[in-house]
This record gives sequence, C-alpha cells and structure tokens, in this order.
Amino acid sequence: MKYTVSIDIDRPIDKVIELFDNPDNLKKWMEGLQSFEHLSGTPGQVGARSKLVYKMGKRDIEMIETVTVRKLPQEFSGTYEADGVFNIVKNKFEKISDTKTKYITEQEFEFKGMMKYFAFLMPWAFKKQSMKYLKAFKNFAEGQA
Repeated sequence: MKYTVSIDIDRPIDKVIELFDNPDNLKKWMEGLQSFEHLSGTPGQVGARSKLVYKMGKRDIEMIETVTVRKLPQEFSGTYEADGVFNIVKNKFEKISDTKTKYITEQEFEFKGMMKYFAFLMPWAFKKQSMKYLKAFKNFAEGQA
C-alpha cells in the first residue's frame, strides 16, 4: 500500500526543519509515543537505528527506525519495522514562501500475517493516522516562537 499526504505550515522552512530534526520534540507532537531510544550509529544520520515505543489503545507497539536518507530539507527518510509491518517513510519539505512550508510524507507499507487482513479491510486508517501526525506537527511548529 502506498500513499502521499501533505500539509502547509505557517512557519519558515528553516524553523520547520529545526523542529522536525530534534528528536526531543517527538513527544511534543507524536501522540502515543512513550519512548525514543537510540540504538546504534550516529543519531539522525544515515544508518542510525532507534527503538520507538507507542501506546495505541491498550497495546504497546515497538518499532525499529533506520534512517536511510538525510538530505534536509529535500528529504529525510527511514524504514520502520514492527510486528507484521514494514513501513518506508519519505519526509520532504518545500519552501512555499518566506513564512510558509509544505510538509509532504510518502508512505509505503508491506504487511505480513494478520496485518495483511487489517490493511485490506481498513486501508483508510493508515492514511488517517499519517494525516493526524502531520496536523499535530503543524500545530506544534506553528506554536513555537
């Protein structure tokens, strides 16, 4: 499954990148994130691996992030592996004006086991969750001085 979502943020691209590129900010806008633990490599650089733990409903979901591309603002990409799900995420940022930035995320999912059925029955849920995170980041970024 592949899709793209985007949102316009009323902040200059340099500020958006500064906020996006700081892992300490993740909990400020990424609902459900319980922890972000660096595992290996240079943090934020290609090859770096980190463990993210999310609380979704009553479930804890662990995933491993591997940074695959770091060419900000043009692209910051990574893979995310969890039980039954392999996700490739490409984050891109485009300057619209001196005070406005477009944040684009391209998502590609591969599913195994029971997750294949969930994805088949409810593909809209993944796009909805991605858009929820974009909106949360927009609200966070626009609220920063």
